Amino acid sequence: MKGLLIKDFKLLKNQKNFFIILIAIVIGMSAYMEDVSFIIGYLTFICSMFTLSSISYDEFDNGYAFLFSLPITRKGYVLEKYSFGLIVGIISWLFATTIAIIAGLMKGSIILKDIIIIALLELLVLVILLSVMLPFQLKFGGEKGRIAIICAVGIVFVIAFFVVKIAEFFNIDLIKIFNNLPVIRMDMLIAIITVITILLLLLSLKTSVYIINKKEF
Repeated sequence: MKGLLIKDFKLLKNQKNFFIILIAIVIGMSAYMEDVSFIIGYLTFICSMFTLSSISYDEFDNGYAFLFSLPITRKGYVLEKYSFGLIVGIISWLFATTIAIIAGLMKGSIILKDIIIIALLELLVLVILLSVMLPFQLKFGGEKGRIAIICAVGIVFVIAFFVVKIAEFFNIDLIKIFNNLPVIRMDMLIAIITVITILLLLLSLKTSVYIINKKEF
């Protein structure tokens, strides 16, 4: 797995000009935006997308057949992709959070505790995104994988739309139901989401291993 990580980071190094521009944009946004917490999700999400790009590079010109002729197991390959995505995502998350905290404290526009809570939630969102996107990318490939993700998101929105319409048809006030739900403390909410996120990550990892084992190269 170490060799695969080195390969992916060398590929990432080729994008250094893009990262310089991206960092300049983030610093500029932190200087002019009131809601500096936005840059945490923005930078983390953009950088995590390079995990999907690394899979596209591996697919190019029958690359999988070459990779698996090396002493690399399919399970090891999947573990490396998840590790690479988490490493890149967490590094970018730490960098963005640091900028957001410094900018927020200098402006006095946001409470430190609020930034930390938002940052923790953004980190969980990163793990959820990787858990959802990586199986699609491994199953359908680069271009088809992105289309499949868009279709999956579209299906979720369609289901939500029909739920709302059905509730309206039966005169069910969804907003009132949500308002009457018991209030959960923020620390408890983060703990619950963390447990769900870890379970989703483990399920995603198992699914990805199954997908890559079934593929023929």
